[in-house]
Amino acid sequence: MQTLQNLEILEIETLELLNSIRVLEFLYFGGGTMLRLCHNLNRYSTDLDFWLDISVDSKQIYKAIRNALSDNYKVTDSMNKRNTLLFEFKSSSVNRSLKIEIRKEQMDFDWEYKIAFSKFTTKQVMVKALTLSQMMKNKFDALLSRKIIRDAFDIEFLLMRGIELPSDKEKLQAALQIINNFKEQDFKVTLGSILDEKERNYYLKNRFKLLKEELTKNINQPD
Repeated sequence: MQTLQNLEILEIETLELLNSIRVLEFLYFGGGTMLRLCHNLNRYSTDLDFWLDISVDSKQIYKAIRNALSDNYKVTDSMNKRNTLLFEFKSSSVNRSLKIEIRKEQMDFDWEYKIAFSKFTTKQVMVKALTLSQMMKNKFDALLSRKIIRDAFDIEFLLMRGIELPSDKEKLQAALQIINNFKEQDFKVTLGSILDEKERNYYLKNRFKLLKEELTKNINQPD
């Protein structure tokens, strides 16, 4: 867990760096790391995911971020791809790399100002973050396309925050089937490796009981 804690400190430092070079104001923060740093998501997340404001030049943003990262860290990979800006870099304080992905094609999404923070550092950064309702839509689509257990975990987290599930019963049924197909190894290793002990023990015992009950109830509701 120490490595993940150090990585989380690096995530806050990176947000602070992006803010210092006046780039963060053109980025919309989303994904599991946003939920972790802005809403206390009870799992670790190891990537920084953003959407780029379509009003700015992506080439200039890429150059600014690349230069800032190179001045402060060891950049191991960077690409200005057609639809995304990608960066991967390492810090001497963390025994693993951090990845930044910035999507160029902005969706029609809802966002709000939030403070990103971590209990492992006193630094705080103001960000433009996707709303929790928007994150439920994004995470649900991600679960259906990727079938990754951490997306189901995030959906249950959002559900416990009072965010409603999608109304499309076909999507709900597909999501339930994906969740039912997760194996013990998915909970023990894939999910367990990014949870603290208390959370890990809970999910090994209960799996996604709450989420499955809510999915089943919504599927069986009369139209």
